[in-house]
Amino acid sequence: MALGLLIIRLVLGLTIAAHGTQKVFGWFGGYGPKGTGGFFDSIGIKPGVLMAVLAGLSEIAGGLLFAAGLWTPLAAALIIITMLVAIVKVHYKSYWSTSNGFEYNLLLIAVALGVALIGAGDYSLDALF
Repeated sequence: MALGLLIIRLVLGLTIAAHGTQKVFGWFGGYGPKGTGGFFDSIGIKPGVLMAVLAGLSEIAGGLLFAAGLWTPLAAALIIITMLVAIVKVHYKSYWSTSNGFEYNLLLIAVALGVALIGAGDYSLDALF
């Protein structure tokens, strides 16, 4: 079980953190604060650049904490909040991701919540401390 939780935490956490770097730094094909901020402005999340940076920092912090298994409930909350905003503001019109729906975001929420509820496992900083 501990190894399974470690794999889940690493894949989800590092993927979410990388997604945050797309917003904050423009890495991995991202649009950076200005590009993401322009999109956020267009969907009513204002001020767009500030909100893009805050969303990106939330994803980076939440993802890295989740991957490390440190303060796992807080890490999961940061991930869940950003995914809920994505659903409400962008993906609410459809379930399936092939139609720009919330399928993927819901999956991330379920995994983050599940790990938060059962704990990060033996191979985590939470267990160490």
